[in-house]
Amino acid sequence: MTIDRRRLITTTGAVALASALGLRTTRQAAAAQKLTGVTYLPPSYADLAYGSQGLVDRINEKAGETVAIDFYDSGRLLSADEQLPALRSGTIDFMFHTTSYITRSLPILGITGLPGVVGDLAKNPDRLKRGSPLFQLIQDELKKNGLTVLSLGGGIMEPEYIWSTESAPIRSLDDVKGKKIRVVSFEATKVMEDLGGAAVRIPSSELYLAMQRGTVDAAVANISTINGRSIQEQVGQVYRMPLTAFAIGVFVQTDRWEAMDQAVRDAFMDGVEWFDTHSAKVANTEYFEEKYWPAFRELGIEEIEPDAAAVERFNEISAGVRDSWVQEVGEDVGRRAIALAHGEDA
Repeated sequence: MTIDRRRLITTTGAVALASALGLRTTRQAAAAQKLTGVTYLPPSYADLAYGSQGLVDRINEKAGETVAIDFYDSGRLLSADEQLPALRSGTIDFMFHTTSYITRSLPILGITGLPGVVGDLAKNPDRLKRGSPLFQLIQDELKKNGLTVLSLGGGIMEPEYIWSTESAPIRSLDDVKGKKIRVVSFEATKVMEDLGGAAVRIPSSELYLAMQRGTVDAAVANISTINGRSIQEQVGQVYRMPLTAFAIGVFVQTDRWEAMDQAVRDAFMDGVEWFDTHSAKVANTEYFEEKYWPAFRELGIEEIEPDAAAVERFNEISAGVRDSWVQEVGEDVGRRAIALAHGEDA
């Protein structure tokens, strides 16, 4: 093959000129768009982090030429309280967040932790999957605040129960009276107070010592928190009344999301669809049901299942919490959301 020296010099000069002018070749112009995402959850919470890390890995592995994810877990970039403001300001492109943390800012998400409702959502996870009527209602309400939820993990995590120490056992609703109960969410606080307990807000990082020292007698918590903080060493029984719950969602700023190239959104949504199918399902089944509960039973932790009468009584006691939430989100929206969560036509 004969090399045309004149053509080589001409081509080389053109490339050099383009570089000097700051122009990019077609290959460079097609470089993957980088999106920054965050979660405050550390990898040590393998159950809850399974979905978020899986979404990021899937996108980076399958769509690396289109979109690249710059992901910060464990609050390394932003704390839990800083995530939502950062998303709204455009500092980050997306966030994973537990709904219980942000219901005061985004009240519609309260449906994922509403007492008297979460039991049905736990038994029927499809009611929160992408495309379901309830998910669409939540989506529509969030968009009024300039936000879009792409997925809620395909359902809520196993509900939060009451885990109590051996010295102050709680085996019924009546046993709550006079006890100091650790809570996190507003909904759990209100329910414990209505039952005659003293609600105490304590972060999970301080819960072990709080129970060891008797600062609290019991904790309203998801099993992930119990296992992740070794609280099973401090409790003697668990009253499995589904009090509250949470989902883990993927959130974006609506305007920012809709301004992205369609190819970028399509690549990201492939990961979202995977997240919607696997996040809550794997945590609830492969971690909680198949690993944690059997291990706790071997430790001798007593499990108390409430009977139908206790569940009905709890639903009556927690009616005030639901009514307050309905007033907050609006009568029509609130009643529709509760009906859809119960599997009724809204």
